[in-house]
Amino acid sequence: MKKFGLYIIAILIIVTVIVVFTLRSLTAVQTSPIVRGPAVEAVYATGIVEPVLWAKVGPKSTGRIAEIMSHEGDTVKRGTALARLDDREARANTKQLAAREAFLRDEEKRYQELFTKQLISRQVYEKAVSDHEQALESLNAARQALSDLTLVSPLSGKVLRQDGQAGEVVTNTSVLFWVGESDRLWVVADVDEEDIPRIHPKQRVLIKADAFAGRTLEGTVVEITPKGDPVNKTYRVRIGLTAGTPLKIGMTTEVNIIVSEAQDTLLAPASAVVDDHVWRVQNGRAVRRDIKTGILGDQKIQILSGVEAGDKVILYPPATLKDGQRVRVTGT
Repeated sequence: MKKFGLYIIAILIIVTVIVVFTLRSLTAVQTSPIVRGPAVEAVYATGIVEPVLWAKVGPKSTGRIAEIMSHEGDTVKRGTALARLDDREARANTKQLAAREAFLRDEEKRYQELFTKQLISRQVYEKAVSDHEQALESLNAARQALSDLTLVSPLSGKVLRQDGQAGEVVTNTSVLFWVGESDRLWVVADVDEEDIPRIHPKQRVLIKADAFAGRTLEGTVVEITPKGDPVNKTYRVRIGLTAGTPLKIGMTTEVNIIVSEAQDTLLAPASAVVDDHVWRVQNGRAVRRDIKTGILGDQKIQILSGVEAGDKVILYPPATLKDGQRVRVTGT
């Protein structure tokens, strides 16, 4: 009887070893269920918040700032003086040229009277006219140069930013003022050229900014630049913002332009889909199921047919997996 019991124990041990060995020899897989939920396909890009209407203002020539007349936050109208460069030399030059123009104007009148009385030749009279015209052109050019030393706002709005202080020397590449409408903003984003065919006006856009972590804002595509950047291979897309947006001018943003979306649809993990098929686990075996896919997301893929909600599919299926092969599920 004792020996019989030992035989039974030995058999159980052998069976256990065989079962364990068999299980360990099976291909280990992880699974995830097919679920229902929203599917969204979006084009990702980064952008900067800018006013819809704005302009940079800087000097046309090198000079020293004599006076700052408008400051950040000031409301200005078109033509409002923003700053003035040192114009003493330009004023003196203009005054000198004005005196010369006045003298030659009088000379032209005097020569005209003499020519009318035939006391001088036409050639002499025409030279007097030419001299006066040249002096007038020089005076107008000097007046324009003097006027350019006063920087004026090209549009009505608000001074968004002001750089430079009185006494500083600036050049024609300097930007001293940013003027624009602070209440009309949009996001200017650069979209890869391979994605631009899928972008159209009025598409919904989801916007995130570091300044508002955890908050998703919405916008709408309003403009797509007709010419792309051949170096960076991008196209500029302007995204309109709703009134009262908390975004500020100059903020960097991440945008997702919604290309297509569906609600309450079947979703499979992207890692489970291989060449339009998935592998279901059914009664401990891998079963291949051909599927039809729809919207492609980063982590989920819309399934139009081939599986049902609750079906468990294999994540990262091995390339050597065969239909009907026994598998060992190690986790979900």
